[in-house]
Amino acid sequence: MKFFVTAAKGLEELVYSELVELGIQSAKIERGGVSFSGTLEEACRTCLWLRTASRVLLQLADFPCSTNDELYNGVKSIAWHRFLTPDMTMAVDSVLRDSAMTHSGFVALKTKDAVVDSIRDTFGRRPNVDTKLPDLRINVHLVKNICSISLDLSGESLDRRGYRLDRNKAPLRENMAAALVAFSGWQGDIPLYDPMCGSGTILIEAALKASNTAPGLLREKFGFQGWPGHDPTTWRNVINEAKELRKRELPIKLRGFDISPGTIDMAKQNASRAGVGRLASFQAADISTFAPSSSPAMIIFNPPYGERMGQIEEMASLYQSFGDVLKKRCAGSTAYILCGNSELVRHIGLKATRRIPIWNGPIECRLLKYEMY
Repeated sequence: MKFFVTAAKGLEELVYSELVELGIQSAKIERGGVSFSGTLEEACRTCLWLRTASRVLLQLADFPCSTNDELYNGVKSIAWHRFLTPDMTMAVDSVLRDSAMTHSGFVALKTKDAVVDSIRDTFGRRPNVDTKLPDLRINVHLVKNICSISLDLSGESLDRRGYRLDRNKAPLRENMAAALVAFSGWQGDIPLYDPMCGSGTILIEAALKASNTAPGLLREKFGFQGWPGHDPTTWRNVINEAKELRKRELPIKLRGFDISPGTIDMAKQNASRAGVGRLASFQAADISTFAPSSSPAMIIFNPPYGERMGQIEEMASLYQSFGDVLKKRCAGSTAYILCGNSELVRHIGLKATRRIPIWNGPIECRLLKYEMY
């Protein structure tokens, strides 16, 4: 079977490395993610363990597509009864680029028609549509008049771990936080600090990694669990194996600070739900008072970007304080700062030794590395 793991722009190499660590030797970096060949069980296991990926897709078919009929016939030619029954629900997501067909909503609707017609021809009944929590999510990728049809093993995107209840407020997704930790090279061997921790996502992802906790353990369901032929017993064994691999204690400290006591309370709750409440501590404090309690240490944080003009002017002094704190109190440590505004970077007043391009949603950012001597 052929699979494709989608990744945010800039994270493809991290996803590739994770797949190789999981024993996927056929992994290959491509535009938008990483492809690999393997068994369905291997792909399900990647859903459980991947930290920086967005989705895992099972690739079903590729065919030329520039008309409505080509789309309908190409989709209907797939043996949908292998994956879908009339008693299941379905949904279709579509992405279009540089193709004769330009309306993603229409492409999704036409795909749905072909699928339900195929199921009706086989079973005499049609499945229903559920756009929020379907049993089967179908992915249509139409680029340069070539249509790729895939099934989404993930269900909800993999960044939705299940421990965060404040997703609408926090600007950093879980897989992006995991990516910052991975880019830093932190291996759980020195203390880790986040002086502007918000709801704690960076430290929680770091604690999950350092404790060898599979990030998917907290999820209630993956997409593939509703498919025909899914073996709950085998999957339960995979889950139990992952639980046995967790480390309950760490030899180092993970500490987060934020100026808002309410936000700190949320961080503590998130860490507790993630099962790492004993591994990471959180305290209300302004960044101007921040100082690592030991050296060397790793410092990773995601400050506000100041997207509006007035905010940018207001943020300048804040970024200057970052530089002052790093210079005066963080000797021997390494800091990584995710910044989505190049105008603000110069106010830090330090020279970055590395600049890693990352897209945080629609915002082009740089992960800046500062080495304090």
